[in-house]
Amino acid sequence: MRTSLKALTATASAALLVAGLAACSSAAPAATSTPAANACQNVKSGTASKSVKVTGDYRATPKVTFDAPLKTTDVERTVVITGHGAEAKGGSSVDIALAAYNGTTGKELTASQGFDGSAAATIQVNDKAYVPGLVRAVECLPTGSRVVLTAPAKDAFGNQDLSQLGLTTKDSVVFVADVVSLTPTRADGTPVAPTAGFPTVKLNAKTGEPAITIPKADPPTETKIALLKQGDGETVQPGDTVTVQYKGVLWRNGEMFDSSWSRGAPASFQTTGVVAGFKKALEGQKVGSQVIAIVPPADGYGSAGSGEIKATDTMVFVIDILKTTR
Repeated sequence: MRTSLKALTATASAALLVAGLAACSSAAPAATSTPAANACQNVKSGTASKSVKVTGDYRATPKVTFDAPLKTTDVERTVVITGHGAEAKGGSSVDIALAAYNGTTGKELTASQGFDGSAAATIQVNDKAYVPGLVRAVECLPTGSRVVLTAPAKDAFGNQDLSQLGLTTKDSVVFVADVVSLTPTRADGTPVAPTAGFPTVKLNAKTGEPAITIPKADPPTETKIALLKQGDGETVQPGDTVTVQYKGVLWRNGEMFDSSWSRGAPASFQTTGVVAGFKKALEGQKVGSQVIAIVPPADGYGSAGSGEIKATDTMVFVIDILKTTR
């Protein structure tokens, strides 16, 4: 639960990067400052990106051919299929299908993901959370698009360790991505009347981030869960991989110990990879719901505590359930 989402999503491999979201066990990573939303960068098509030939239908595994070694000194992007859906603006959470190649050898960096009916991966258009080449590939494109991005490896992966994939700063890379859909950034369910005895919640009108006020009372000794918004989407099942926004505060002083809103990126993880109280707040709920959970130590970190969370601390979470996959 304390694993940093950013550390898992900024790996050297773009394909491992998106796959790594499902393996994240993060219901309370360390909070950081909010990154500014990406402004669309003017990534132009060029000789290198145009030289990559891509055939096949949208969402079908593409046939990708290019002459290796592919040489390029800049980041280039060529749109192969132009979609007509919503635009992947800065800060958007986007489902994509992805294939990635070593431009020097022509070999795949890792297995492709999200094609031929397999589950797409959720990323965010945010340089603070994802390697820049992946963000440059999909930013400001409409859903339904297919794109080719070529770049020097050092530009595509920023300050990540290229040796993880056997790449060097002299290599180039090729990304082929289908922009599938956008994930909401906040719960869009119907508001529900507050439950007596629970902390009060006020949402920021612009961002949706909750301000949580703890009542002047002792916390309950058992986990308590209530709805703030009732969604009408798919029901979260045990073991699903969920995408959520969440904020956690301590009952004893109301201080925040973590917030995905503060990091500027929703979190994705399996329901089995978080503490029991957080798991109980997710499973059985519908996508689009906003849930508040009061989690005592027995369903939290127990007698060990964690960081600023003491062994005696009761935690309060407000969670927006944005997506679930199996």
